[in-house]
Amino acid sequence: MTDRTVEQNQALIQEVLEVYPEKARKNRAKHLTTNDPKSDGKCVVSNRKSVPGVMTIRGCAYAGSKGVVFGPLKDIIHISHGPVGCGMYSTNGRRNYLTGVSGVDSFSNLNFTSDFQERDIVFGGDKKLTTILEEVDTLFPLNKGTTVQSECPVGLIGDDIEAVAKANKKRNGKTCIPVRCEGFRGVSQSLGHHIANDAMRDWVLSNRDGDDSFETTDYDVAIIGDYNIGGDAWSSRILLEQMGLRVIAQWSGDGTLSEIENTPKAKLNLVHCYRSMNYIARHMEEKYNIPWMEYNLFGPTKIAESLRKIAAFFDENIQQKAEAVIESYRAEYQAVIDKYRPRLEGKKVMLYVGGLRSRHVIGAYEDLGMEIVGAGYEFAHADDYDRTVGMLKEATLLYDDITSYELEQFVKNVKPDLVGSGIKEKYIFQKMGIPFRQMHSWDYSGPYHGYDGFAIFARDMDMTLNNPCWSLTTPPWLKKDVSESEPAHEEQVA
Repeated sequence: MTDRTVEQNQALIQEVLEVYPEKARKNRAKHLTTNDPKSDGKCVVSNRKSVPGVMTIRGCAYAGSKGVVFGPLKDIIHISHGPVGCGMYSTNGRRNYLTGVSGVDSFSNLNFTSDFQERDIVFGGDKKLTTILEEVDTLFPLNKGTTVQSECPVGLIGDDIEAVAKANKKRNGKTCIPVRCEGFRGVSQSLGHHIANDAMRDWVLSNRDGDDSFETTDYDVAIIGDYNIGGDAWSSRILLEQMGLRVIAQWSGDGTLSEIENTPKAKLNLVHCYRSMNYIARHMEEKYNIPWMEYNLFGPTKIAESLRKIAAFFDENIQQKAEAVIESYRAEYQAVIDKYRPRLEGKKVMLYVGGLRSRHVIGAYEDLGMEIVGAGYEFAHADDYDRTVGMLKEATLLYDDITSYELEQFVKNVKPDLVGSGIKEKYIFQKMGIPFRQMHSWDYSGPYHGYDGFAIFARDMDMTLNNPCWSLTTPPWLKKDVSESEPAHEEQVA
């Protein structure tokens, strides 16, 4: 249990809600609660439309498709079909590491856009898109295919991107995937994940059905939903290969089109980001009879649990190798804990991240003796919260699609030592004098997966919390109230 009681946090929630009009207050009350690990009922309402007028931290369906699922695939070209801004914003922001030569056989870090203008809205963009698809083949002949990521105007004017994609494949024989991920669809980026999964299913996954040229083994696995942020997928792959498994595909960090096509040959799908990729895992289970399981490689406790869980699916040989891998890293991760835990023990953390990481990183923080006092998600569904509540202590604050105002008020009252969230929140809390880690893309660090990643994670948390710069700023709850009658310039001079 945290040092705050259920009653205290419930009172805080009511206080924060008081600023809203009655209708908005009733709406937001369903999304805020305190954790009760023993409850069998729904803890918070999720995956609902944000309240108009509040500052939500969510993204859109286009962001979920292009920015998350498709963007990291490196050997196909992703065309943002619409105005230039969306493509620009979604390029290179998530630090999806990859191998290859940019512009030759790898294209994920380049921005391809149809750059819609007013005339394209009036007359349609089909012909322009066809011209672009022809141009990319001329300029980048080693590309293995293309995706067309629809932006809002395309859905509004009714461009037939499916017809263009079919014609392009007939022209050059390469895969062309139309993705109806217009930003206005759904309530968050979560629908974009689903749409992208469905596009993979319909336009890619069955391409090699009946083709037995790919030589399989009994130990073939696919990594699903790891976008290789800061090199995470590489760190995960090292451990899986050390225990005797063969990784035949990475969805989609540093991934290729051929890997996606060969995934139906896997014996087991390993799902890292459940929220963004559970749809395709369920489809492959139904169509190809490939089982899947979630795994978590944040922190030594969860790493050991996951490696043993994965090994249990295979034979005794793999199980023995898994134990050997865990033991081989024991001295390394224990040294990390011995070094950093005394400096981080008892520190309180509030998390607000995407649809997965708030629960995935709990174990890593606890390995360092830190305590989670608040957790929530931007675009999670009910089953994400079901997976989370058992990992948190009683009375921990739970919040869904939290507004900027609510998050700031919770932080001011709960007084965490560290906040972990996204880029939109980072500078607000740093200016408030509160240590902050950007937990979407690791604040230009990483990897955080695996044993090597845990050492980087621990170093980064220590470096953030114990940085002497925080002695130069004052959190808002420690500031003395300035008299209203006192001129502002006198305070500055003093």
